[in-house]
Amino acid sequence: MRLILIGIMMLLLSGCSEKDMRQTYDLINASVAEVPLTRQEIVAALKESLSKGITRGAALASRKDGYFGNPQLKIEFPRDVIEVEKTLRRIGFGGEIDRFVKQLNRSAEKAAARARPIFVRAITALTINDALEILNGAPDAATRYLMRTTGSELRKQFLPIVRETLNETSATRYYGDIVKQYNALPLVADVNPDLDQYATDKAIDGLFVLIAEEEANIRANPVARTTALLRRVFGSLD
Repeated sequence: MRLILIGIMMLLLSGCSEKDMRQTYDLINASVAEVPLTRQEIVAALKESLSKGITRGAALASRKDGYFGNPQLKIEFPRDVIEVEKTLRRIGFGGEIDRFVKQLNRSAEKAAARARPIFVRAITALTINDALEILNGAPDAATRYLMRTTGSELRKQFLPIVRETLNETSATRYYGDIVKQYNALPLVADVNPDLDQYATDKAIDGLFVLIAEEEANIRANPVARTTALLRRVFGSLD
């Protein structure tokens, strides 16, 4: 189709004025735009969009302060043992708490750098029906699809990575010291929550926040559609 249009264009433009050439060019562009989207194009565009969001999200999250310096992503002291934080800060251990929180976020940043291949493998499962629903769905429909279809398996694969980075940044040791100090206090119930699982969930949640932002940007902002395929498919929604 495109080759035919180019041939017609060359014939029509021979000896034409600049005004005629512009009108002909606009006509051909309109004709190309009217060619219906194929299902294969929609699937490819959604996969490209998700891959782009994951690549950008992982890059932003994995840089220094990607989590720690971003209020949307920053991982705080575990909320289910908030009394531990309150009690230790009250008796002068705030510095230890702050040091742990910083290293906890450093762990997430290191883990995020290794997240992209895990997400990319999950994208290959996208079907034609999924793609059609996502294309016409909410601004974060693709991200929600990814969360829904890969959540448990993603956390299972990501857990060893986070556990490793927690050890590399000494966050595990700092947390152990904090819990030990708290459990040594009189009249408190011992606590020992699962730091690995908590950090894994929060690290993945942060990545999804960034992926959703990138997806919304591609849907709403033509400038963010950096390839012809993205422009054609998402432009159909404008």
